[in-house]
Amino acid sequence: MAFGTMTNFSDADFRRTMLSALRLLAILAAILAILIGLKAGWQSAALLLVGALISGSGLYEWLRLMTAVMARMDGGTAAKPMGMVLVNFFLRLGLTVVLLYVSLKLLNGSVYALAGGLALGVFALSIEGLRLMKAWTV
Repeated sequence: MAFGTMTNFSDADFRRTMLSALRLLAILAAILAILIGLKAGWQSAALLLVGALISGSGLYEWLRLMTAVMARMDGGTAAKPMGMVLVNFFLRLGLTVVLLYVSLKLLNGSVYALAGGLALGVFALSIEGLRLMKAWTV
């Protein structure tokens, strides 16, 4: 990743950073699910994956929302209607609540695995933020 300085940070750089965080999230979730599955059972591994899926979908929706906002601010003609982006955002939020409820009701795994899966998104985004800071200071 070559970003230059913070003042040169473009929409494409933001998109690349978010997609990189999503990729890191997927890799970490797969590795941790295998390890937790071996140690605590498949239910805990499934809860970790549910948490990671929710976290990843949140990052993806944030990417879509910020892309739409930035397109509006730039005055682009290809800007997506904000109403549809917001409807999708709130639908995903509602689906998240349902998915959390169902997974906690049906899977008898560790709630800590679910919380760990949810935290993976923050962790992946933090790692990407540190990479950006490193790139800007070099």
